[in-house]
Amino acid sequence: MLHTGIGWEDLPQELGFGSGMTCWRRIKRWTDAGMFDDLHQILLTELNAANELDWSRAVIDGSHIDAKKGAPEQVRRRSTAASRDPSTT
Repeated sequence: MLHTGIGWEDLPQELGFGSGMTCWRRIKRWTDAGMFDDLHQILLTELNAANELDWSRAVIDGSHIDAKKGAPEQVRRRSTAASRDPSTT
């Protein structure tokens, strides 16, 4: 369902995983807890230890990383010019 585009509500009930909303909540909870990142790291470590990874074919892709949106904030710099006379009002 993550790659096929099937809607959560279209998951067959006979699979026994609960409703689509239940499955979505579980995936979200696991994602928020970092479970998929941990699983990915474990798989990489074990496959690398077994010499089963061909690093010459590895690609780095940042498309799944959230980018900071908006223009960078401008930093207000203190003027080095001679100061004006203090206000008398």
